[in-house]
Amino acid sequence: MKEDEVKMSKKCDVLIVGCGVAGLNTALSLPENLNITILAKKSNTDSNSSLAQGGVAAVLDLENDSYELHINDTMIAGKHANDIDAVTTLVEEGPAEVRKIIEYGVEFDKRPDGELNMTLEGGHSRRRIVHHKDTTGAEMVRAMVLEAQKRDNITIIENTPVFKLTRVKSGICAHVLTGDGQDEIFANYCVLATGGIGRVYKYTTNPKVATGDGIRLAFELGARIKDLSYVQFHPTAFNSDDNEQFLISEAVRGEGAYLLNCNKERFMHRYDERLELAPRDVVSKSIIIESRRTGSNNFYLDITHREKEYLLNRFPGIHQGCLKYNVDITKDLIPIFPCQHYLMGGIEVDLNSRTTVSRLYAVGECSNTGVHGKNRLASNSLLEALVFGRRCADDIVRCIDMKYPEVQITEVEKQDLNGAPLLKGVRTEIRNIMQRSYFVMPANEDAVRNGYKRVREILTRLKNGKFKITPEYCEALSLATVAYIILKEVNDQ
Repeated sequence: MKEDEVKMSKKCDVLIVGCGVAGLNTALSLPENLNITILAKKSNTDSNSSLAQGGVAAVLDLENDSYELHINDTMIAGKHANDIDAVTTLVEEGPAEVRKIIEYGVEFDKRPDGELNMTLEGGHSRRRIVHHKDTTGAEMVRAMVLEAQKRDNITIIENTPVFKLTRVKSGICAHVLTGDGQDEIFANYCVLATGGIGRVYKYTTNPKVATGDGIRLAFELGARIKDLSYVQFHPTAFNSDDNEQFLISEAVRGEGAYLLNCNKERFMHRYDERLELAPRDVVSKSIIIESRRTGSNNFYLDITHREKEYLLNRFPGIHQGCLKYNVDITKDLIPIFPCQHYLMGGIEVDLNSRTTVSRLYAVGECSNTGVHGKNRLASNSLLEALVFGRRCADDIVRCIDMKYPEVQITEVEKQDLNGAPLLKGVRTEIRNIMQRSYFVMPANEDAVRNGYKRVREILTRLKNGKFKITPEYCEALSLATVAYIILKEVNDQ
């Protein structure tokens, strides 16, 4: 749909909240006779998906790889806390989804012979990750947004945050903030595809939009939230004072980079026989333990032994990003340290992406399919978004074919958007609490208990304080809700 044709509709068949890979693939997998609205909180490319560097893990070469190996790698990385049925579904159905998005125009890197150039990442036993240089997510979102814009039945509305969901007869109503105030969209089915929770931490690789909105919306609606304390900390973010951390992809270690401590010595042999190619959680914890042993937070990645031309071609984005900090990856050590990266827990869903609330679905990082267990295997996230986005679409089609009653536009209570200004510094306080209480591994019991108590107080005040409903207030409420659930889980363990 052309930009000048985009208008807010009061009613649609399917409302998708979020415009990353999961939301886009859900929309693109639905038949074109359905009226689909996608809401983006900011721009249609502002998402965690767009920042994904590494690639998509899929068994595309059955001569040198197998479903069994990919399943086993995923289970090992997840500490066997994964749902085996979900993992099997992911691995077996993933290749078809990868081939489908290639048809949409996604340009994965190829070898000179024209075959897909698959790389290796930590935790994988085979080279099975397809990628577009080191900007895979951005390339996927680009192609998928263009494909969505070609279809007359899909409307993407940008800069439209959802501040509340309510259940109405035969559907769900989304209360949204617009430039003019507020509006409502009634949908037969609502899909939450809002991404991660990274901004609940002081240091994260996630964009500013990743505030856990979908989890809050589902929680308020009564949906079950599961394993929200399963938070992944990426071991190699560029070590700077910036709150929005620059990610140094898993693929850099996959292509041979060494991890060095403050003494410029390799150290992973002390912690895991897989060395630099151990799963993310192992490497992150190893760095924290090593930092305590040495008394220093100075750690580095060294890939200077690889050819300059190769590095410039394989990691152009990382090379340019590091140059902003006067670090040239072809000849300099890259300063790194762990930071928050991904969420394995989330809104509990079944294999068809159904939540515990009727007509409400969740896909992508905000959902908990059980695929990742306690730790996500590198490059399984985009695959999960593709597979379970499509399965969500398939289930919605089945429901529609059963002729369930359609949602009707009804009178709903308008929210009073006026009120007191948001508490100054509340979002910063939440992030500092999470950083102190639960970073890589839970802190001591006192820190967790005190953090939980303070976050609970903040959440209660935000809910009862009659604050002005703004995008900033909604994000603060989401962050407080997420922090509360995480620390409650940790405190109760």
